[in-house]
This record gives sequence, C-alpha cells and structure tokens, in this order.
Amino acid sequence: MSTSERPGTPSPPVSVIMPILEEEQHLPEAVRSVLSQDYDGPMEVVLAVGPSRDRTREVADALALDDPRIVVVDNPSGRTPDGLNAAIAATRHEIVVRMDGHGELSEGYVRRAVQVLEETGAANVGGVMLAEGSGPMQEAVAVAMRSPLGMGSERFHVGGEAGPADTVFLGVFRREWLRRVGGYDTAYARAQDWEMNHRIRGAGGVVWFTPELTVTYRPRASFAGLARQFHTSGQWRRQVVRQHPDSVRARYLAAPVAVTLVGLGAVGGLAWRPLWALPLGYAASVTVGGFWIARGRPAGVVARMPAVLATMHLTWGAGFLRGPRR
Repeated sequence: MSTSERPGTPSPPVSVIMPILEEEQHLPEAVRSVLSQDYDGPMEVVLAVGPSRDRTREVADALALDDPRIVVVDNPSGRTPDGLNAAIAATRHEIVVRMDGHGELSEGYVRRAVQVLEETGAANVGGVMLAEGSGPMQEAVAVAMRSPLGMGSERFHVGGEAGPADTVFLGVFRREWLRRVGGYDTAYARAQDWEMNHRIRGAGGVVWFTPELTVTYRPRASFAGLARQFHTSGQWRRQVVRQHPDSVRARYLAAPVAVTLVGLGAVGGLAWRPLWALPLGYAASVTVGGFWIARGRPAGVVARMPAVLATMHLTWGAGFLRGPRR
C-alpha cells in the first residue's frame, strides 16, 4: 500500500503549474477542475501568465484574490517553455503537476497520479489527452485525434495498457527529475514535453503511462487554426529528431512521406498521368478511413472528417520536412 493510500496518512503536497496565454474563456474552468480534486494533501496552483490580448491576466488575478492557493507569476515572453520554467521556479513542493489553461483534469487525477508515482518509482506519470469538442468541426478534430488514423499509435492519444512510455500528456513529475535534467528546453516553442521526457529517459528515469488518468483537451475549431497547429507541431518534432536522432520512430515519417508522394504525384502527373494515382489514392484513403472512424456521428462531423485528416497529415508532414526557422 502506498503512503497516500494508508488510512490517516496525509498525502504529499503538490504544486500545479499552468502556462497561460489568452485563456480568458477557459481558465476559470481549468482552475476549478484542479481545485475541486479529491486530494487530501496541500496544493498550490501557479499560473504563469503571458501578455494576452484578452482579459486573461485580470481573470487570473481575480482567481488568485479569491483563493490563497493560487499564485500568479509573469511570463513576459508568452512562450510555453518559459512559462513552465517560471512556474516551476515559483513552486514549493516536491511533486509537480503539469496542466494547461484549456484542459480539465479527470476526477481523482492528482490522487491517482501521486499513487502511481509511489507505486512505480517513475520520474513522470501521465495519461490520455482526451480530445472533446462542441460543434461539428471540433468534434471531427476530436475524433481524428483519438484515432490511430489521425495521430498514430501513441498511447496518450489512443489509450492502451499501463507501462513505460516515450512520453505522456502533460505529466506529474518528481521535482528532483526536473532539477536533474534542467527543466524545459526554452529553445522549443512546441514539443517541449516530448523533448524533456526524452532527456529524462536518457538520464535513467521512467516515464509511465496509465490510461486511468485523462485530461480533457479542446481542439481547434477551424481548418486554419488546425493547419497552423499541426504545421508548427511537425516543425518542432523535426527539431527533436535533429537534436536527438535516436528518438526517430517510423510513425513520424508517415506524414512527410505522404506529403512527398502526394506532391510528386500531383506535379509528375502533368507529364505522366499514371502518377496521379498517388494523390488520388491518398484522397480515397482519407475519405474511406474518415467516414469509417466517424461512423455513427452527426452528418456534419462525417462530412468534415476527410478534410480534417488530410489537414492534419499534410500540414504536419510539411512542417516536419521544413523544420523550424532558426
């Protein structure tokens, strides 16, 4: 029986860190999902707020005024890794829970994550990014993100058995491991979680996935927003591979290969028509596959699914081929 499960034994204190930028709409709900956790140990929430164009800072300050467990710190750059490191520096406790400003923790998330940390001795414990949307576009993106056809076989997207993993969504860390690897690499505008988990594993730490832990994620609500998100994610995954060549996986190459073949087929088909089979075959695949994974959903979701899948694959692949600007 772990310490946090023994009757009468107080649970260890935890610090929840949240990098916040333009989250006026979702921030109160996200903080509420943290503070309403059934956790009997001390808890603090550190919000690292970047310069936003909406009322995010006012909302954060109001939340801190209402609850002494909430602390607000500045993140002048507004960049996620800077905010995470600033929040970590302001925390006091030895267990650090990573959270976002537009997510919701599942019931019992913190309690169970601390138990799993103690049971496994892991450096970081996390679970599933549970994409959920409202409206046809968001719902279509959510369905795609929870399917291997959309995001590949990473367990934090599609679920799976508990055990060691390359990475997890967000995560609950032992502070000693954050110190040991030097925190988040501020060079990474995206993929900073994956990159730090790679360094943790390289230093001998275990990153542990458990499907019991879920965090609700709200996907992009437009094709333009989805394309920007996936293009940037592809760029920074390329940078991870550049910096850590041993991290490359076959599934990372599927999207850039698809972009290359579709492009070659579309252009080459002008000179030799049989090459048009490449883009046409891809279009047929995402259409049939999209309709299949969206079966039983409202018509608006089904109709958008092929375009959602193509946007995710092709923009991520193009970003990976291009890499980030230096």
